[in-house]
Amino acid sequence: MGTTFTSNDLDIAVVGAGIVGVACALQLARQGKRVVLLDRQAPGMGASFGNAGHLATEQVFPIADLSILKRLPAMLMDPMGPLRLDWKYLPRALPWFVRLLLNLRSTPFRRSVAGLRALNETSLAAWQRLLGSIGQDELLREDGSLLVFEKPESRPLIDALQARMRQQNVAVEHWPAEAVKAAAPQLSEHLLGGLFFPATGHFLDPHQAVQALYEAARAIGVRFIRRDVRGGRVTADGVALHTDQGELSAKQVLIACGAHSAELTQALTGKRIPLDTERGYHLMLPREHGRLPFAVTSLERKFIMTPMAGGLRLAGTVEFAGLRSPPNMGRAWQLQHLSQGLFKRELDVGDATPWMGFRPSLPDSLPVIDRVGDGKVLLAFGHQHLGLTQAAVTAEMVAGLVGAEVAGLPGYERYRLGRF
Repeated sequence: MGTTFTSNDLDIAVVGAGIVGVACALQLARQGKRVVLLDRQAPGMGASFGNAGHLATEQVFPIADLSILKRLPAMLMDPMGPLRLDWKYLPRALPWFVRLLLNLRSTPFRRSVAGLRALNETSLAAWQRLLGSIGQDELLREDGSLLVFEKPESRPLIDALQARMRQQNVAVEHWPAEAVKAAAPQLSEHLLGGLFFPATGHFLDPHQAVQALYEAARAIGVRFIRRDVRGGRVTADGVALHTDQGELSAKQVLIACGAHSAELTQALTGKRIPLDTERGYHLMLPREHGRLPFAVTSLERKFIMTPMAGGLRLAGTVEFAGLRSPPNMGRAWQLQHLSQGLFKRELDVGDATPWMGFRPSLPDSLPVIDRVGDGKVLLAFGHQHLGLTQAAVTAEMVAGLVGAEVAGLPGYERYRLGRF
């Protein structure tokens, strides 16, 4: 049995050592709280390890629109499609999809857009503050990102998207083919243009970003314990967490374990959360350096390419198959196929490594950032594709919740547990 801590020793137990949990742990420790991080894996080894690395402040629209109905047959039949639903998982996923469709009605859709915009428009500044505070500004490149298109029939889609972005005050520029060629000369000359988002950026190594935050947190007293938290209960003094190495007590708990957050939230609050997982894949190409100056997404092919310190990362595709089905690494290798024709010279896939991780998604595309159970239970999960983007601002919001500074948090009511 592992070491036992009591509520006298511990103010806050943070369950989940991904980018959100680690950023929150650091901010809470800076408030003088005695904090411990708990995770079944080492810090940053879950979804935070393999995300696309894109600081996606431009993504202010929900993860799906009504066109998902037209795509449903293909989602079930095409195992390599950009959006896939495993037919064996369909019975379990169906209630979630029904909720998603209900949230596409005009009023809840506008609420989701407003909530995403409120978080994203503050995310870059929050990251600047956080990385600056630990002297690691160089981990984030604030050089924008580009969405390219190849087909003439895609031009109306690009124009419509630009108009929608401008309606939401997202900084966006239309780039003709000549501008794309000048900025990224190794891309194929048959690209017709794209949209450039100047207020975005990318991380050179997402895992290194988690590690840097963790080291800063550890330096001011945050402890990490490798444990699998399997349940818990609220007590008179705080919370008691049931782990694979015994019970751990604290005055408060922060649930920030991404796609694994639903069961613990239900155990501590009695609330069933409609949390599902979008399984995302990447293919890391360690021999590819210097191909792109910034992250580039293909409109038609629906994937992103991000230059990193360790090479070029191809990422994207969405698969609904739950937490327990084995990964289909063919979907990761499909990303290499999707890249063919986007460059003047094809990518070098030598020593490439595939990866799969879990994106925690809620039907309205908004995270849960809340304080419940008389303040004993804090929640920060459900960030879907935007966990990396929103981690720093989420940490500031959680610190505000602990400090009872709720009124000034952006659109706080949109992120409360009670909306379900």
